[in-house]
Amino acid sequence: MEPPSAPAHRGHVLWQTVLLAVSLLTFWNLPTTTQLIIESVPVNAAEGTDVLLLLYNVTEDLLGYGWFRGEKVENSQQIASYLVSSQLNVPGPAYSGRETIYANGSLLLQNVFQNDAGYYTILVIMNHFSSEAASGQLRVFPKLPTPVVTSNNLSPVEHEDTVVLTCEPETQNTTYTWWINNQSLPDSARLELSEDNRTLTLLHVTRNDTGPYVCETQSPVSAGRSDPFTLNVLWQEITPALSTGAIVGIVVGILVAVVLVAALGCFYFLARIKSHSCLQNNRVRCPPASTPGHGPSGSSVSLASQSDPKPAVPIYQELLHSNRDIYCGLNHKADVASSFLPRNAS
Repeated sequence: MEPPSAPAHRGHVLWQTVLLAVSLLTFWNLPTTTQLIIESVPVNAAEGTDVLLLLYNVTEDLLGYGWFRGEKVENSQQIASYLVSSQLNVPGPAYSGRETIYANGSLLLQNVFQNDAGYYTILVIMNHFSSEAASGQLRVFPKLPTPVVTSNNLSPVEHEDTVVLTCEPETQNTTYTWWINNQSLPDSARLELSEDNRTLTLLHVTRNDTGPYVCETQSPVSAGRSDPFTLNVLWQEITPALSTGAIVGIVVGILVAVVLVAALGCFYFLARIKSHSCLQNNRVRCPPASTPGHGPSGSSVSLASQSDPKPAVPIYQELLHSNRDIYCGLNHKADVASSFLPRNAS
């Protein structure tokens, strides 16, 4: 009767046979067959996720599998081996503790990192010790952080400063896209993009370049969009300079106004002096201050007022008319009237 350890012993012997077959085959760079196919699920893996290298077109007459890092079967790059009869995973030199081989030959990699990216090769051993090999590629990309727009000048001066906007951080396999006022970049000679579109240069900024600016990043596994960034462009109102002709015109206008005011003042002053002089020269002919209707009988003024009554001349007429007849007309008529009176009349 066979001891209980016999099945395990036979499994161990079989596994040693598989390892021997694998070690013998490591001296050849096995070509990838068209029968075996390796597919990465997902095709592009995000860092920190699990990836399955799915194996297709596997025959049923199998002894075991062996997975290797790279495109060659090398003992130093062996991740693990799987014996179909015992369903055991035996780790190899390149085993990290995150790999598992399934019965169908597929390889599961958990919590992948960027350094896990690359080619993987499977060696399939049949019971008659014939073998097939195939290689497949694993792509791993980092999850993109939320981008941030930075500027080399927070307060640029209009028409003087050039501003460089940068989308941070810099990551590999990333596409950068810029938006201004929720629209794509317009065609402008003052807008320049770097080769990777990560930096945007604004030449000689104007007040219309305030933004807001948004940077968008995209990779095969994720995408991100920055918060809006607004430029604080410094500018000032520039009053157009007056031409020489305008300045001369203003000065001439002021001088003319001054001359006119002075002329009106002189005219008014001379008119007042002339009026005062007229009254002084004809004082003897002017009526004395008395109550109307009670003046001396036979006075020349009374006779003149009776013969030719004339209303008092308003003051504004004195200012507008400088004719001496206006100021002294009453006295002149009084002289004429008195000439008809007898010289001895009292």
